[in-house]
Amino acid sequence: MNMHYAGMWFALAMNLMITVVIVVLIWQIFKYRQTKLMSQAEIARDEAYHKLAEEAVAVQRKISEDLADLRNRVEAIERMLREVE
Repeated sequence: MNMHYAGMWFALAMNLMITVVIVVLIWQIFKYRQTKLMSQAEIARDEAYHKLAEEAVAVQRKISEDLADLRNRVEAIERMLREVE
């Protein structure tokens, strides 16, 4: 009779161990996918920041060019006003 119960306890323990291993594997798969999705989101965000930085540099260069042109025009106007006086 004791051997019968020992076999049942062994089968129950094996089922429990298999269940625990399966749960841990499923948990790890979900954590892996979550990490992968977060990494992809970070890469996309970094690419968006990089694009934004490139656009900001381009706009800054354009503003610098426009400011230099404006300075040249103001200097030309000042020269004309001095000549008129």
